[in-house]
Amino acid sequence: MNISPTNRSSLRLTHITALYVGAVFGCGILILPGLAADIAGPASLISWGFVILLAFPMALTMGLLSAQYPNDGGVSFFVTRAFNERTGSLIGWFFLVSTIIGVPVLALTGSGYITSALGLPDSFKVWIAISIIFLGIFLNYFGMKITGQIQVVVVLSTVCIIIGAFMGSYGFVDPSNFIPLFPHGTLSIGYATTLLFWSYIGWEAVTHIAEEFEDPKRDVVRGTIIASIIIGTLYFLTAYVVVGTHMYGPGISEVSLLHLIGMSFGQYGLFLTGVTGLFVCLAPSISYIGAASRLGYSLAIHGYAPSFLAKLSPRYYTQTGGLIFLSCCFLLIFFIYSTGYVSLAFLIQLPNATFILTYIGGCAAGMVLLRDSRLGFCVSAMSLILTLVVLFFISWAILFPIFVTAIWCLFCNIYKKKR
Repeated sequence: MNISPTNRSSLRLTHITALYVGAVFGCGILILPGLAADIAGPASLISWGFVILLAFPMALTMGLLSAQYPNDGGVSFFVTRAFNERTGSLIGWFFLVSTIIGVPVLALTGSGYITSALGLPDSFKVWIAISIIFLGIFLNYFGMKITGQIQVVVVLSTVCIIIGAFMGSYGFVDPSNFIPLFPHGTLSIGYATTLLFWSYIGWEAVTHIAEEFEDPKRDVVRGTIIASIIIGTLYFLTAYVVVGTHMYGPGISEVSLLHLIGMSFGQYGLFLTGVTGLFVCLAPSISYIGAASRLGYSLAIHGYAPSFLAKLSPRYYTQTGGLIFLSCCFLLIFFIYSTGYVSLAFLIQLPNATFILTYIGGCAAGMVLLRDSRLGFCVSAMSLILTLVVLFFISWAILFPIFVTAIWCLFCNIYKKKR
């Protein structure tokens, strides 16, 4: 899978960092600090520390691979280079399908938070989610330069609000809320850590747009490190004040950030909560939609996806075929959800296994492609072990990638023969 000549390098370190933060720092900040505190109490801070440290090798693996092998195919391309084209295309399908379901789930989670914060009827939830996603599609149509600039504004705004919430609520932290440290036993740290692993999904998304970086070898690893520090700091500070103010428990955990912002900003809290909910949904949506459309293009030009995914805008050189395809898939997911027959909790579990398998493929590829670098090999091996451990916790959701694999085999055996 060769580098596409249609892409134009336009992204600098600031844009790269914002795209990384936007891809990883999503709706998890809205609910995970409270949910983790429910599981482990004050000991959830230990879980956050573990996850922040353990996520770094995974982030660095994706960063090093992107610096060495910038390509629209992202992880799919890495697996192709390390092993073979068919395996790489299957990993590409896993990521593409994960995005098709994961982005609407992300938007629905955030829109639910917005409707709760602003007291809007539940019927607004789907429409807000649709608006968020199609804004992301609209921005991606104009190319990564504009998208990257907007992502910088979105991420900076989110960071300012989160820091403001921390500073405003820090004065309400009570040391007694950190005692006892292990109210639910020491094993609760492990359970909370497993939950928090999902707060760091997203590093793989930016690998698909590495071709558009001005200097990947110089900026990707730097952007990865800076983004890791920003994300880890924001998550830990939020978790600290959630525990310290005891903003968790029945009826509170899923909206703990709402209470923190209200505590910090008073009458402006509801408005800022709505803005925060919008931004933390929009930022990862922009990154994932851009990544998926470029991956679809890469798969299509090599015969591993329908050819219409390779259609480009003659003016902006953006992947219009992929964006149209994603739009149709997103609308289908929203329609299925709106019928009431499928819950959000069910939809959330579907892309878990395909995301993990994407990471496993990327980390395994890293061990091969980065074997001449001691750092690259070590972080890839460490990341592979961690993701394999997490794979054992996905239970029935493993059926979903099996289904995707069956569709992929059918496509390869029928569609490719026609070509």
